Amino acid sequence: MKYYLGLDVGGTNLVAGVVDSTYKIIAKESVSANAGRSVEEITSDMAEVSKKAVRKAGLQLDDLSSWGIGMPSCVNPKTRLLVHANNFGWKNVPIYEYLEKQIPLPVYIENDANCAAYGEVLAGAAGSYTDAVMLTLGTGVGGGIVINKKIYAGFDHMGAELGHTKLVYNGVTCTCGQKGCLESYCSSTALIRRAREAVEATPSSLVMDMCGYDKSQINGEIVFDCAKKGDTVAVRLIDEYIGYLAAGISSFITIFRPEVIILGGGMAQAGDFLLDALNERLHTCTFAAEVIGIPQVIKAKLGNDAGLIGAAFLEKSMGDGPEK
Repeated sequence: MKYYLGLDVGGTNLVAGVVDSTYKIIAKESVSANAGRSVEEITSDMAEVSKKAVRKAGLQLDDLSSWGIGMPSCVNPKTRLLVHANNFGWKNVPIYEYLEKQIPLPVYIENDANCAAYGEVLAGAAGSYTDAVMLTLGTGVGGGIVINKKIYAGFDHMGAELGHTKLVYNGVTCTCGQKGCLESYCSSTALIRRAREAVEATPSSLVMDMCGYDKSQINGEIVFDCAKKGDTVAVRLIDEYIGYLAAGISSFITIFRPEVIILGGGMAQAGDFLLDALNERLHTCTFAAEVIGIPQVIKAKLGNDAGLIGAAFLEKSMGDGPEK
């Protein structure tokens, strides 16, 4: 049995785990990320929590094949630089150098959304497929592309930022500073923004009742629940939301022709209510759908473990590893 060490780096927590060759997590440890500290402090904690997971698994570092790390960042394995990590305020950090000093294993680093997509293809909802596109619908919109069971992120591993593809020319300003990004229309933040605007015009909406007449308490779950109950405002909001999401996904289908589309994140918890309507809408807005068909949109299965499992197996996706 081979074992792999994975680390999922989030803005809140660092979660490390030892995963066996059947994709089973046999030990897991976590620690607060405490973002805002120095690179030296955080990378030291990244190593320490990973070592704790190894000890918890009853193994030694020599028993591990590699150390894979998923980070909310852009990392170029050719230059060996972490180009940008907004959560930590890092730019152009020689991240491999810091980490290789900490743990004597081959190190592989990839964007966390790519790792989540990879994990779902290896061991989750898309386990029977080789080619998939995943969108994580939360506060923002993350994305990952897997082709032939390997992560695709462009020549410098900084592509596949699906949430920042353009959906509306000169549209709503995104957190990235650009306008009209998919994230600005398909994140939970976007739905909440539209819902707050809608209840201003129609305060009698069930949405207002469900949030205790405090529109600051509106969230995506409330809007979906009200739509399920037939509230006119909520139904309109969800129909608009699904329209934007279908438009974005239809482009990814046309470009990549994946076998399946995976939805993760908080918005995907709406389940079949979202998936059924989305799959139906895609048939009407995707190129040649009536002739060549389209892939099904399914719900992610692994939750937060997807990124950890995907990170652990980066060795398999990234081949011989980073160029030195």
